[in-house]
Order: sequence, then structure tokens, then C-alpha cells
Amino acid sequence: MPVLRAPLAAPANPVPPPPQLPSADLNPDYQNTFHHGLSVLHGWLPSTIELVAVAVLIAAVGWRTRRWRLVGVPVCVASGIAGAVAARAYVNDQGLASDPAPLLLWVCVGATGAAIAVAVLGWRSARWWRRGMSILAIPLALLSTGIVLDQWVGYYPTVQSAWSALTAGPLPQQTDLDALPALRGTNLSSGKIVPVRIPDAGSGFPHRTEYVYLPPAWFAGPTPPALPVVMMIGGEFNTPADWVRSGQIMPAVDKFTAANSGRAPILVFVDSSGSFNNDTECVNGPRGDAADHLTHAVPGYVESRFGASADPAQWAVVGWSMGGTCAVDLAVMHPELMRTFVDIAGDIGPASGTREQTIARLFGGDADQWAAFDPLTVMAEHGPYTGTAGLFDDLTPPPHARTGGHPRPPADDSSAGLGGHDGVPDTGEVGAAEQLCKQGREVGIDCTIHTTQGGHTWQFASAAFTASFPWIVARVGLPVPDAL
Repeated sequence: MPVLRAPLAAPANPVPPPPQLPSADLNPDYQNTFHHGLSVLHGWLPSTIELVAVAVLIAAVGWRTRRWRLVGVPVCVASGIAGAVAARAYVNDQGLASDPAPLLLWVCVGATGAAIAVAVLGWRSARWWRRGMSILAIPLALLSTGIVLDQWVGYYPTVQSAWSALTAGPLPQQTDLDALPALRGTNLSSGKIVPVRIPDAGSGFPHRTEYVYLPPAWFAGPTPPALPVVMMIGGEFNTPADWVRSGQIMPAVDKFTAANSGRAPILVFVDSSGSFNNDTECVNGPRGDAADHLTHAVPGYVESRFGASADPAQWAVVGWSMGGTCAVDLAVMHPELMRTFVDIAGDIGPASGTREQTIARLFGGDADQWAAFDPLTVMAEHGPYTGTAGLFDDLTPPPHARTGGHPRPPADDSSAGLGGHDGVPDTGEVGAAEQLCKQGREVGIDCTIHTTQGGHTWQFASAAFTASFPWIVARVGLPVPDAL
């Protein structure tokens, strides 16, 4: 259950005083938004696929000849172990995970390597049906690996969400830019999501298609109102649509607008990486000038194309995991652009491994450039801030982590994915909220810390966003219904 540690002071006019953030027990949807569809996080489907994969792999190996048993099988096992060790070493070397992966993930990776070795080395000695089994074992092992990976991060909660993402299906309520004029002056029951191609604006950042959510209030009247904007940033492995597909936040947003006469901020789902596994940490560096894209290209486009407000008091940024780090960094580096941030389980600063590794990977070895994007350094050098406020929604290890045990799968699909199985979260995340908030208060930034017990998963990110959304709306200058 979240614990409110400190009150958040009211922002300066013209933004109205923000409401107190709701706690989890006041929000019936906080931990109950991931039931819909056939679950790939829990239940019978993941276990069935993994058991079938094991059975098929055993059948593919078979008893065969004495030479196969004494030479072929050990070589296949060694190949699988080598593949698992190499994969784990690569993930650790590149700093690709905030929480350590579960052991089962490396077992599945090893099984995939072993399955490939069985198919290649045992092809000549196998009967036709065993050859079929050896071929079938490879995609089944890969699928099992993907399922365990998904259970770790909670990326796709259901088969339906995974299929929609893999086939690039439209998002809920998606429409085209060309269709917007025909909707002008209509009374919509829910907003629309529009895919956009935002020009580079000099950054040269090779970004993917991004998305803009327009609330019902945007369509009312002859011209668009100058609505506030919330920039939405996902985690390290991401697509711009993740807040909608994996986070599944739109039902909560629709519920809010229905109770608020269609009024809500414009949400901009940005591309902070350029590709699924390019960890930019929203900085400028060898992995791309992501910061320039987010601070130069995005605001100008949204303001000109959708008539959004240019007042920094009416701009907010929300981020999850890597995106949470980005949210703090953007807000403290650019108070002239945005004055509100929500950091959901972010790190102390841009990170890609140790400090030395981060400087090398993200900044090409330039320590001064690292300092220019380090939020603690930026806040200390900036001096007093005016009207900037932030919320840190942080994680505490679950009970099994503190006792050295291992988590058991939840009884139903409403719970989060099982990220951080060994209970050792990324050291950059531990205590980050406290340090950042303390430094922020010293330079005039109002901040609040919520602490929630749980795993580093999309389900936690969605719950945190849902709970904080009324506060965000009030911060950027829109009314909030009394019932919320």
C-alpha cells in the first residue's frame, strides 16, 4: 500500500491547488486492471507451453545410439549452457535490466541453444518423426523463453495484447490525422489516439511513429482549446505505444474524462529510444540525440499541430523505469518547458551499468556531458526553481525478497508480473527517490514520495499512473471531479 511521506505544496497561480494523491485502497482499479483476455503472465497457458516444450525436446533427444548418448547429448547440453552463460553475460555487460532476471529465463535460453544443437548434430541419425520433433522443439523453446521474459517484466499481460503488438494492430480509439476535421464540433464519449510522424527539428534522432491522445474536450467547439500536455515515456525496452498496449491506461483515462465532462490533458506517447532495445536514457550521445527530440521537436509539433498550451505550468512528463529517470531529468533541465513530473521507479540518474560504463556507453567517454545530464548536478547548479513539483512513485522489495525466499505466482491475473525474482533490485533505483527529492527540496522543488510494495513491472507502472492522474490533471490547470 502506498505511503504518503510528505505533503505537496500548492503550485503557484494560475494552476489550482492539487488534490492529495489517492492511496491504493481508495482506487478500486489500482491493482485490478489486467484481468481481460487470456493471461500469459499466470494460469494454465504459460505452464502448458513450457511443459509441452520440455516433452518435445526430450522426444527430440531420444535414446538413439550409444555414441549419441555419450557424445552427442553432452555436446548439446554444453551448447545450451554456453548459450545461457553468454546471454546472461551480455545482459549484465550492457546493463540491460533494472532487476536481475529469474533463473528460469536462463534455463529456457539454454534449452533453446540445446534444441538447436540437437536439430543440427542429430539430424543424420534421427528418424523422420524425430527430425520433426527436433525442428518443433526450437520454436517451442523460444516461445517458452519469451513467456518467462514476459512474466519477468509484465510486458504483455494477455495473448490479445501480445498479438496486437506483434501484428502492429491499431490502438484502442485510434484514428488518422485526416479524420480529425470531420470530428470537430462533435460530442465524443471517449478521446482519440492519433499516430504522428514528428519532424526531426534538427535533432536527427531516428524515431519511430509516436502517438497523441486527444480527449473529448479537444473536439468540442469550432477550434481546439489550448489544452495542457502530458509527455509519456516508457521503459528501457519499449515502443511508443507501450503505455497503451502494455500499460493499458486508456480505460482509466476514459473513466476520468467521462466524470470530468470530457476534460483531460493531451497525452503524447513519445519515442525515447528509436528502436526497441536502444537504451538512450533520454540523453544526447552515441545512441542518438534523444533529449533534443523530446525537448525541441515534440513540444513545437504538439503546440502547432494540436493547438496545445505552450505554458510550462501546463506541461508535465510521466515516465516509468528508464522513463522515470527521463522525467526527472527533463523537468529539472528544462523548467522553461515543463513544471510537473512523475517518476515511477526510475534511477538516480541516466544509467547503463556502472558510472564508468554509463559515461562510456551513453556519453562517449565525456564525463562533462554526463554531469550535464545528471539530475543531482543539474539541480545543484540551477539554483532555486519556481513552480516545479514532482511525484516519485517508488518500489520496496516484497516480503519474499527481505526473507531471502522466492515469490509464488499470484492466485489470479490481477497481480503484477514477477520482475526481480531474486529480490535484488538495481542499485541505481534503491534510494533514488529519497536522494532526488531531498536535493529537489533544497532548490525549491516540491516533491512527494509514494512507496509501493511490488515488482518492477508494467502493471506497477499502470497502477501508479492511474493513482497519480488526478493530481497531474490539477497540476497542469484543469479541474478534477470531486468523486476522484
